[in-house]
Parts: sequence; structure tokens; C-alpha cells
Amino acid sequence: MSTAALPAAETPASLTERTEAAVATLDHLLNLAAQRVRDRVSEDGRISSRLMEEEQRATHGLAWFATYVESLRQLDAYAKRLTAEGRYGALEDYIVQLGFAEYLAQIFGGIPMNQGEIVRLADLGVSSEEALGFQTAEILSLIDSGSRPEIRSEITRLIRDQAGHSTFGDPGLDETMEQIRNEMRRFAEDNVVPNAHEWHLKNEYIPLEIIEQMSELGVFGLTIPEEYGGLGLGKEAMCVVSEELSRAYIGVGSLGTRSEIAAELILCGGTEEQKQHWLPKIASGEILPTAVFTEPNTGSDLASLKTRAVKDGDVWKVSGNKTWITHPVRADIMTLLARTNPDEPGYKGLSMFIAEKPRGTDEEPFPADGMSGGEIEVLGYRGMKEYEIAFDGFKVKGENLLGQVEGEGFKQLMQTFEGARIQTAARALGVAQSALDLGLRYAEERVQFGKELVNFPRVADKLAMMTAELMIARQLTYFSSWQKDSGKRCDLEAGMAKLLGARVAWAAADNALQIHGGNGFALEYAISRVLCDARILNIFEGAAEIQAQVIARRLLETRGNA
Repeated sequence: MSTAALPAAETPASLTERTEAAVATLDHLLNLAAQRVRDRVSEDGRISSRLMEEEQRATHGLAWFATYVESLRQLDAYAKRLTAEGRYGALEDYIVQLGFAEYLAQIFGGIPMNQGEIVRLADLGVSSEEALGFQTAEILSLIDSGSRPEIRSEITRLIRDQAGHSTFGDPGLDETMEQIRNEMRRFAEDNVVPNAHEWHLKNEYIPLEIIEQMSELGVFGLTIPEEYGGLGLGKEAMCVVSEELSRAYIGVGSLGTRSEIAAELILCGGTEEQKQHWLPKIASGEILPTAVFTEPNTGSDLASLKTRAVKDGDVWKVSGNKTWITHPVRADIMTLLARTNPDEPGYKGLSMFIAEKPRGTDEEPFPADGMSGGEIEVLGYRGMKEYEIAFDGFKVKGENLLGQVEGEGFKQLMQTFEGARIQTAARALGVAQSALDLGLRYAEERVQFGKELVNFPRVADKLAMMTAELMIARQLTYFSSWQKDSGKRCDLEAGMAKLLGARVAWAAADNALQIHGGNGFALEYAISRVLCDARILNIFEGAAEIQAQVIARRLLETRGNA
């Protein structure tokens, strides 16, 4: 294509006026949809859990619709912020145009909750005639102008010029965050990327030397206050680090998750003595934690946990079964959720423990009395290994009951959910970026029918859409981190970021593998690993369906309530 045929970037004022108007219109439409769904799931003036379950398509569809509206709101804010700072270039402009065009078109045509489930406004009780009334001139203009093939072609051309950089397009972070990103990127490029695929194929642990280097970089104490030996940074920094490390290998990016969860549990629910004792050791990497919550046949239904902890003198004796426990063999402590009061139903009888254990090996994974387990072989998300664990009278010191209070375990765990979901969304960004890196590189190197794959429109279109969706998910994720760092409630935004980020990562990996063709299905190509790693993101830290249910509940409490 000649330069003369390229589309001129929109002037920021023209575009942002329309994007701002579009978001305002979508807010009104979302209020209407929330009111219609509420009418379906209300009983005697209150939201009915039974009816919400019966109307899952509508309630979950509402969650996805709201996620799209918030995503476009943050994409609009991103364009305005970069414009004000003089950082809004052609690539950023094209990303905003394509992002708005595609997501607006999906809102009025059908939003994919996954590959086989498309939710439409009619499912939310909004008729086609009513929907037409919300298709304003601004919205139709954004769909038409942003859907031009030249936009997608230009995005692909511009990311080819930026190949090798940390991100495609300015993510809109400040200089300090970009310095952190670059430091993590250098570490990952030098130490992780050359070895990650071999670790995956051999199902090997991430070497302890890597963990030691991460400790030196401050990864495990990133958000722990300085008074407890950490760096005292916020969730924004956590997102930067998690994204860059997960871009290299999700296992490395996820090592910090266990420390993050344990530290937040202790910070929010621990006694001062527990904070002084455990947090410096977590921050330095002296001890490695693991989270021991899930049980067979319970999944996300934590209220049904059966593992018991019984007080016996100055210790608690734990008995029961846990599953899907990540990195437990090399962990030194377990944040362990167990039922201390069998007479209290549901969540009320649960307590949290900081359970100490010796490190194990593949030959003897759990060298502790009253503790045994076996490895769960998995498709991806390797490097730490997954286990099922059986406890039979396993002893936990009485002083290690979190907060020295019983019955608060679920409440204590809930306080970590916002941070955990933000971090999972950031890991999804890293996986999506890795897929985009691999897809672009292969498309440039592979020649078919006399030209590089990247020169075929449908290949270029895939890369462009991956770029746009990645930036949309990135803005939503970082917004949730800013909300958290500001001390604001952000469970809704964190859940949306995780919900969208997981889908974006899977779509990016799937499309990047498609670009590879048959080679993508070969184990020797890294994209095969990234595809497997991407798939888990839609399941852990709250499966997409659970996430949508939680989001919908909040929306129905706050949106369009006449």
C-alpha cells in the first residue's frame, strides 16, 4: 500500500468527543439492561439467588456488557490522558479507533462470553427497536471509521516497527513504572525466555537460582510495607512486574502470586507479632508460601469446605483433603483454610492458618508427619507443579492461627480477592503479549506463496486485533490497580479486568497458533506452551462463570435501580 493511501490519524479532539459521547450513551443503555435483568431476578423486591441462577445467561451477559462499557470508558480515558501529556501518537490513535469500533459493534451485535456463547441485548431484555434508539450518530460513526481495513493494516505496520519493545503502543504509565518494567524485562530476557520452553517440556521446577534473583530484585516484597522489609509499592507496580515476568513465562510471573496472597492475608488479618515475624521473611524470599484453600468437589464453593482443624493443647490438628495446590513441595508455609467450628454453617466456621512445613523434593514431596500428596499432571502452567494433599492430624502451632481469632478465615481471604484478581489480569496481559510477540515474529519470518505471512490481510488483521484488545485489557487492569492503590473499593473493576484479560489471553494465544499453522501444534514451538498456559487463566482465581456471577450481583445492587 502506498503512503498516500494510508488513513490519516484522527485529530484527538474529534475522536475523543465521539468516544466520550458513546460511553455516556452506553451508560444509559447499561442502566436499562440492568433494570430489565433485575426485574427477572427479583422476588418480593429483593434479588433472588435462585432466580439469578435460573437466569444465568441474562445475569452473566449483563456482567460482560458492563465489562465492555467499563473497558471503553478506560480506553477513552487513556486517549485523553496521553493527549494531555503529548504522548498520543498514530499507533495509539489507531488502537483506540479499532477498539471502539469492534467493541461497539459487538455490544449491538453480540458479545462473546466464550467461543460458543454469544450474548445479545435481547437476552438482557432490551428489544431490537430499543437498541436502535441507542445507536447514536457518534456510535455509528465510530463503528464505521474504526472498522476500515486500513486501520488494521496500519496497526500491524506500526507494531512491526516496534517489535522487541516491552509493549506495542504507549501503555500510559509514568517513568518510574516504565523503569520497573524495563528492569524486569531485561531480567526475563536474559534468564527466563531462553529456558522457559525447556522447563515446560520437561515439567521441571523453575530453578532456585531464578527465585533467588527474583528475591534480589524485590519481587516477593514488592507491595509489603517498608517497615516489614518490603519495597512499599502499590498494585500498579505489581501489575507491571507480573505482566513482564508472565510475558517471559507464566510460571515465573506466578511465583510472586503466592507471596502476594500470603502477605496480604497477614497484613489484613494478622496480629502485629505475626506481621513482624513473617512479612520480612516473605519479602526477602527466605520463605516461600503456598495457598491451600481448594478441596475436591468444592471448587469455588468455599462454604462447603470440610477440612477440619481441631484444637489439641497448644496445637491445631488438621485433617482433610486439598487439591490444586500450586508449588507446595518447595513452600515453607501454607496459608491454610480449615473448618474450626463444625457447628457453624457455611463460611462462619472457617479459620485461616499460617502452617509451617519443611521443604520437600520430587522423591519425598512432603517430609512432614500427617501430610502426604501426589502430583497432578497438567497441560500448562508448569514450573511450580500442582498437587493434591491429604492431611491426617497434621500439626499447626496455636500461635499460627491468623489474627489469633477463629471463624474469620473466609472474611480474611475475601480481603485478598481484589489484589489476586488484579494480579491474575496482569498475568493474562503478559501471556497475551507473549502470544502477540510469537505470532508477529513467525508471521514476519514465514514465507508462503512468495511473501511473508504478515502481508496477508487476515494474518495482519489478527495481529491488529490482538494489539487492540491487549491495550483495552491493559487499561482496565491498570485502572483497577489505581483504584486499589487509592484505597477505593475495586472488586467490580478487578473482577472485570480478570474476566476480560483471561479471554483476551486465550484469543491471542489461539490466533497466534493459527498464524503458525501446523507448526503451532508442534511441541517444539513456544506458542504451543503459551496456548496451554493461557487456558488456565479463565479458570483459576474464580472461573469466568463465577466471576460473571459476582460482577452481576454487584451491578444489580447498584445499576439502574429505580
